[in-house]
Amino acid sequence: MGWLFLKVLLAGVSFSGFLYPLVDFCISGKTRDRKPNFVIILADDMGWGDLGANWAETKDTANLDKMASEGMRFVDFHAAASTCSPSRASLLTGRLGLRNGVTHNFAVTSVGGLPLNETTLAEVLQQAGYITGMIGKWHLGHHGSYHPNFRGFDYYFGIPYSHDMGCTDTPGYNHPPCPACPQGDGPSSNLQRDCYTDVALPLYENLNIVEQPVNLSSLAQKYAEKATQFIQQASTSGRPFLLYVALAHMHVPLPVTQLPAAPRGRRLYGAGLREMDGLVGQIKDKVDHAAKENTFLWFTGDNGPWAEKCELAGSVGAFTGVWQARRGGSPAKQTTWEGGHRVPALAYWPGRVPVNVTSTALLSVLDIFPTVVALAQASLPQGRRFDGVDVSEVLFGRSQPGHRVSGRGAVPPQQRGSWRVWSPADRPPGALQSLLRYRMKRCFSNIYCGARACDGSIGPELQHKLPLIFNLEDDTAEAVPLERGGAEYQAVLPKVREVLADVLQDIANDNISSADYTQDPSVTPCCNPYQIACRCQAP
Repeated sequence: MGWLFLKVLLAGVSFSGFLYPLVDFCISGKTRDRKPNFVIILADDMGWGDLGANWAETKDTANLDKMASEGMRFVDFHAAASTCSPSRASLLTGRLGLRNGVTHNFAVTSVGGLPLNETTLAEVLQQAGYITGMIGKWHLGHHGSYHPNFRGFDYYFGIPYSHDMGCTDTPGYNHPPCPACPQGDGPSSNLQRDCYTDVALPLYENLNIVEQPVNLSSLAQKYAEKATQFIQQASTSGRPFLLYVALAHMHVPLPVTQLPAAPRGRRLYGAGLREMDGLVGQIKDKVDHAAKENTFLWFTGDNGPWAEKCELAGSVGAFTGVWQARRGGSPAKQTTWEGGHRVPALAYWPGRVPVNVTSTALLSVLDIFPTVVALAQASLPQGRRFDGVDVSEVLFGRSQPGHRVSGRGAVPPQQRGSWRVWSPADRPPGALQSLLRYRMKRCFSNIYCGARACDGSIGPELQHKLPLIFNLEDDTAEAVPLERGGAEYQAVLPKVREVLADVLQDIANDNISSADYTQDPSVTPCCNPYQIACRCQAP
């Protein structure tokens, strides 16, 4: 039977001021040949151990536990970097920081952002007929053409960077605590390291600041409302949609209002987990109600927990980076120890993704881009290489091992080598590491291996002519590196060097970008420069 193509103009179907354009329907008899919808939920600073080993049920994440039991959970899933902007840039481009140019975080005063010659997942799907929306933390540039609305998202509601990068009237829990925004007319001063008092945290809807400072205690519910509205409106339109939800949880400050009976530190973090879990549950419920049979939901994190925040940070689980911890410093966020980038992840798509499956496949945030593009029947951008691959075979239960990769783009998993290459963004920016069964750690001359720990330590400066190599199958805690004179070390080192050289050569031959990290105070988001800290409220 031939296909009947209809074009329908959805006059009057709008969402927060955005009028949806033409809608394509493909109808064969009574059956619509629909492209799948995609909902990508990204947690912030959430530890691999926050959901329990192997996604064991916990008292704080009932909705995520239920979603895991109805889908596929991953225990060897990794962020592409261990800090915010580089990780998000890799998710949206499928490319390492050395390719897409984003190697460290953007600031409140950043002029630039994700390079404009990089193509985002939203732009690819937008060209393929998708309605695209983003809720939450962007952190890839807020000035001019770097704003989400100019990077492929039809609708945007959220904050332009981390929610500790501006003061609020409800500052929440931080370590050290930060003051609320000043209320008077006098000059403001930065009273604490890493605390902002001169500019309030803005909340955007599309190109407009609708609230400054944002009320953090109600932000989660606002995100849930906007996300569910978007899903409902997009589902009603008949067009496929992409919704990217970048949560504020579990980044500090923790805006917790209802505390359970437990020790203060853990109850604060546990309450934050429950709030985040409730938000995710609302989004899943709306997906189940509006478009369950045709929506792929992917949940993961941007990096490991921020150990510097002490009891307000999450858990790395078994990946404790003992070698580093013994010498001082944190082996979590901002590092390339396992706790810095191994993150919780799950896939949910009733009827497509197998139920209650635990996958040990080695996957990463880099794989989201090519997988979604393939499932959307779209095409990868030309003239550039990708560090992720289409992992549909793993997601649909047809392949358990996943891929052992060398970092070269667009190579089928079965043809790849035994190593994965990552791009940590901390020390030095964009430096490459290799891992899989073994992990090579390089502590460069005059560079710390660890990040700042709760006790304030970072660790001694170290120089390594030869890398540290850990066998992750036998030593998940990364406690004892292989002996450099041993047979195992001597067998592994040449392979690691070969893979690293191969990837560096591949990147050198690629179409790479360079991000503009220029800063200018005049580009700081401000709805009312005549009010101290920039104050305005939505009508």
